[in-house]
Amino acid sequence: MNHKGVEYTLVRSETPGIWKWQFRIGDLVRSGKTEARLALLAMRRVQLKIDRELKHPARKLTS
Repeated sequence: MNHKGVEYTLVRSETPGIWKWQFRIGDLVRSGKTEARLALLAMRRVQLKIDRELKHPARKLTS
């Protein structure tokens, strides 16, 4: 999946309602888990995390 030029993955874990996510911005790799029943809610939460990382002035998106 892609959000603002940042590729990210979102995978349902074995535990119901838990999603694993990962994204990369330049050399920075972030990963974690989020709790959500719906896939769209989990996607939105990852997108918000990406937005927060892109706001940092020291971090720039590199292709």
